[in-house]
Amino acid sequence: MEKLDIRKVRCQAKVFGTLVIVGGAMVMTLYKGQDIIFFWSKYIHHSRNYEPVENTNHSNEKDLVKGSILVMISTLAWAAFFILQAVTLRRYTAQLSLTAIVCFLGTLQSIVVTYVMEHKISNWSIGWDMNLLVAAYAGIVCSGIAYYVQGIVMQKRGPVFVTAFNPLLMLIVVIMESFILGGKIYLGGVIGTCMILMGLYSVLWGKYKDLKEQEVEILTKETKYCTSEKCMMEIMIEDAKANDIKKQEVNLSKSQG
Repeated sequence: MEKLDIRKVRCQAKVFGTLVIVGGAMVMTLYKGQDIIFFWSKYIHHSRNYEPVENTNHSNEKDLVKGSILVMISTLAWAAFFILQAVTLRRYTAQLSLTAIVCFLGTLQSIVVTYVMEHKISNWSIGWDMNLLVAAYAGIVCSGIAYYVQGIVMQKRGPVFVTAFNPLLMLIVVIMESFILGGKIYLGGVIGTCMILMGLYSVLWGKYKDLKEQEVEILTKETKYCTSEKCMMEIMIEDAKANDIKKQEVNLSKSQG
């Protein structure tokens, strides 16, 4: 697992980078500011065939509270999943079979939740349309390939290195929304993006220094081991020489007697 020594600069960089990444994600979510028009925005136009409906009751506030609680629970569960995966990979190093087990258990969980929430049979049917593409992409790419790749990276670099790239999802979504759907990019999104990139660089710099220090420690241990082994060989050679000298003296004394 990750070791943190706050007295070292590399550990301070990781903590600072993590806080900056979280702050950037919050800025992108909570602050909009002025909208920024890029050169490609005027070439993308989408028809708006709907109008926002104003709701005068308090259901929106209740849904906001429930949604916030569920998002917090989901975030904690997602973080715990990374820790659990890192611990599991120490003893169970087969990434493919572990990915298959995770996807299978996730499928069972999704079936149970869907059965509880959706009682209409029509909602369970998937035809040859966008729903099939979304389900296939989510299962193959977002679950199967993603879990397998993050397991490999986690074995080599640790869970912190893997989770440091999660905020980039918000950045990619904003850029793709602007290119494909013609969505607006606000000032808060640009500020949050800069903060996320700065924090990510700080975390990766700290992890790079961690790896360098680990390599130095391994090299030092190997050097000490080689040195001690060399000393033992020299002692054994000296003992052998001393024994040979004693044998020669004994033989010489016998021949003279």
